Amino acid sequence: MEKIKYHLLVLLATTLVAGSFLASEKLAGIINPFSLTLLRFTGAALILLPAVLINPRWRTKLLPTMPRAMAVSFFYSAFFIGFFESLNSTTSLNTGTLFTLLPLITALLSVIAFRERITGKQLFVYILGFTGTVWVIFNGQLELLLSFSLNKGDFIFMASILFMSLYSVAMKFLYRNDEMIVLVFCTLMGGSFWMMLALLFSGQPLQWHLIQNDSILHMTYLIIGATLATVYLYQITTIALGPNRVSAYIYLNPALVAIMLLVVDGKSLPYTILPGILMSIVATVVLQSRNNRNVDTGATSNRRIKPSGVEKKRKDTNPL
Repeated sequence: MEKIKYHLLVLLATTLVAGSFLASEKLAGIINPFSLTLLRFTGAALILLPAVLINPRWRTKLLPTMPRAMAVSFFYSAFFIGFFESLNSTTSLNTGTLFTLLPLITALLSVIAFRERITGKQLFVYILGFTGTVWVIFNGQLELLLSFSLNKGDFIFMASILFMSLYSVAMKFLYRNDEMIVLVFCTLMGGSFWMMLALLFSGQPLQWHLIQNDSILHMTYLIIGATLATVYLYQITTIALGPNRVSAYIYLNPALVAIMLLVVDGKSLPYTILPGILMSIVATVVLQSRNNRNVDTGATSNRRIKPSGVEKKRKDTNPL
């Protein structure tokens, strides 16, 4: 039952991320992407700041946690920096397609970091999930898929995917019984620092004053729902379930975006994408199943995470 709770939390985080695509689309063109991401990180960190400062124990954890959080946030910020840079020479369709490689790359890195192994059956499921999400992205149209080709921006984005995979692995590898709220706060502060450097080097203006009227609501969602909540949810679930299982939910992202467009904007859901949605769901479920996964061997895989960050050691050594 404990693991089911974490899987539901990952699903919630994945849904919130899917909603961020809709909110980001509404904000596109108002301010530059570097400034937008800096505002997301900074706004989320400021929300947590009073709670962290008021609690004496959390205050004492800030300095010990910050170095590891800076490393984790570097990988997270590097993903966004590479993503924005890649869009200068590629398309959102290409990046959406390549992003489906994230679960497989994360699994390969976990082989190195946690001595996990990938079975032939798991590899098949990763390919199935990739096929399903690509099917949804291309609306089941073969001619669009055949016209897909790689360019300079695509290679930049593939490097970004590597950073996102390292972010997932680092969250688990660098976890040291941290107070979760403090870890999230330090990660957001670190992300703000790295994005500020990126903004300075890019020479782009801040332009936060341009966020007005309905844009404020969309920005609020990005700060609270798509940044603060998801960073917290992904950190506790990655520690509890491992980066492989968490990243597998990426396969559901295009389907969730399509469903949200139907519910929120009333856009019709093409029947041609239904097989892709089904394949994505099957791949995600199978990758979570006991018979088709490896036991995490990381030092934190058999710990029970509590929202307060206070944990108890379990007597058994089986994280499942």
